[in-house]
Amino acid sequence: MTAKEIQQELEMYIDPVKKEYLPKFFKTGKGQYGEGDKFLGIVVPNVRLVAKKHREESFETVKELMRSEYHECRLCGLLILVERFKKSDEKDRKEIYEFYLSQTERINNWDLVDLSASYIVGEYLKDKSREPLYRLAESELLWEQRIAVVSTYAFIKNSDFTDIYALAKKLLTHEHDLMRKAIGWMLREAGKRNKDLLVAFLEKYCLAMPRTMLRYAIEKFPEEERKYYMRKE
Repeated sequence: MTAKEIQQELEMYIDPVKKEYLPKFFKTGKGQYGEGDKFLGIVVPNVRLVAKKHREESFETVKELMRSEYHECRLCGLLILVERFKKSDEKDRKEIYEFYLSQTERINNWDLVDLSASYIVGEYLKDKSREPLYRLAESELLWEQRIAVVSTYAFIKNSDFTDIYALAKKLLTHEHDLMRKAIGWMLREAGKRNKDLLVAFLEKYCLAMPRTMLRYAIEKFPEEERKYYMRKE
């Protein structure tokens, strides 16, 4: 099917209330991180339904979806890749991974990253060199930096924490709140699996961590421990 036909399928799920709400939620105003993005008004579960139906579509069709001005069309393209990746052999996974990284300028909001990066980039790199993540982390593109961090979730789920702590250290003083949240989120996930390692990291670096990053990282700690780290000066 063409990207236009897939968009028509998506449009069957438009919710007028969401169409009004989503541009505000994803900060599409002038000077905001999602400036200019447009929304049809479709919730993620319904985008996922359409994507699952079309997981065999060609890269060309996905590329057309990624070029769309509509956020949900780009999300659908990414979720098609995620669904295809699950069912693919190593050769096809490499192609999906490389295609995904060729589209990073269109993976241009936090949800697009969070719903795809660990399932493609992270999964592909689990048994390979992690150097691509460090190149992404050094990018000037915010979304590539977020891909680097969120991709580590695939490793964290396997109790492999080396890269999230290395990237957190590398990006410790990042100025953008979206990155501070992403790093804090991944540190929290690592800490849920091995609290001692997170505590050791916090004891060394918490004074340098932006408060947003720290709050996210310690969110699951008991209240007294949270107070201890937040009060440190």
